[in-house]
Amino acid sequence: MKTTLALPPLIARKRDGGALADGEIRALIDGAARGTIPDYQLAALLMAIVWRGLTNRELVTWTRAMVDSGERLQWSSLPGPTVDKHSTGGVGDKISLCLAPLCAAAGLYVPMMAGRALGHTGGTLDKLEAIPGFRTALSPAEFRRVLTRAGFVLAGQSARLAPADRVLYALRDATATVESIPLIASSILSKKIAEGAGALVMDVKVGSGAFLPARSQARALAGALIDLGRRLGLRVRAILSDMDQPLGVAIGNAVEVREAIDVLRGGGPPDVRALTVRLGAEMLVLGGLTRDRRAGARRIEEAIASGAGLDRLRLGVGLQGGEERAIDDPDRHLPRARHTQVVHASRAGVVTHVDAGALGRAATLLGVGRLRKEDRIAPGAAILLHAKAGAAVGRGDALCTIRYDDGGRARAARPLAEAAFRIGSAAPRARPLVLETLG
Repeated sequence: MKTTLALPPLIARKRDGGALADGEIRALIDGAARGTIPDYQLAALLMAIVWRGLTNRELVTWTRAMVDSGERLQWSSLPGPTVDKHSTGGVGDKISLCLAPLCAAAGLYVPMMAGRALGHTGGTLDKLEAIPGFRTALSPAEFRRVLTRAGFVLAGQSARLAPADRVLYALRDATATVESIPLIASSILSKKIAEGAGALVMDVKVGSGAFLPARSQARALAGALIDLGRRLGLRVRAILSDMDQPLGVAIGNAVEVREAIDVLRGGGPPDVRALTVRLGAEMLVLGGLTRDRRAGARRIEEAIASGAGLDRLRLGVGLQGGEERAIDDPDRHLPRARHTQVVHASRAGVVTHVDAGALGRAATLLGVGRLRKEDRIAPGAAILLHAKAGAAVGRGDALCTIRYDDGGRARAARPLAEAAFRIGSAAPRARPLVLETLG
């Protein structure tokens, strides 16, 4: 069926601050899902929404239409609660890779429909596809089989689950229309409702590496997600977490898989482990498996100590076609770029700031993310941090290592990486990892 919707008048109306009718919104989303509306018209409409926003009515209708553009999974037959987590995106944010199997080991079912690199932040699907053979495109039947057996699934939007969001997500990345609270909220919640999550924990990033760097913006997004979830029957709890410097020490696809494995083995960077435990505790409380956050944290820590989380990851990777040996021997089975360059400190002192946004943009230039939606990811490209805020360094000490295959890309990325590190004479004030909890 071909859409007969006249787009230019609707684009003009939204551009000028008007509202779209429910039927118009449903026809727009249907046309996006079916591919009957040209990308250039959708991009123009998205930009108008960035400027003018959506009313509460428009946003609810828009999100419902995104869900209705495909199938909606139901999990009433599962013997445990379904709870998901989603991050608004950050630099070095590999939390989902260790969090989902840990929560599954603790008794939750985690039907996680994840995304790809968006802007300067990495994508969970791109990280997972660094594992040889790993399949992120699953049919609803495959999605169900993996979730039932492993207790979690990490997959992308298929042609049958929230297909309209799949189209709009890629366009937003390529048209500078990412930073819109209603578009972010509808994208996230349409996927979560379509996948059948019973509740959602949101990790809303704040700082230089976040899409919404100001705390006030992040709080507004968290409030919009909680309110929209309530209107759509989905309980949402949000935490605001720090993204003023990268999370962990690895920025890249294969290297972030490795760092997540380190956490599941009982190691890994302290901030990655701490945020994993905190989010897992919130999920267990929301799912009704523990009475409070402290009990939830203990349960997640037990799943790390026993190796149950690592076992779940191995199982899930195998069920999605991935090379299980990559979990046990990542150095041998995960890709790695051929060349390296080291960025050195130009003076002695204390690292006062590590700009997550600058490093995210540098990583994108290396091929960790995409400048255009058709760009190919370089799974072995990476930036590895040797110093973070508060670290004392001497002149000539290594600040980070750049891994790359394409010399031209490395030359473009290096100035951004160099400028990301600020060195002063006094240690900066410590910034808490979790800034606020809402919902």
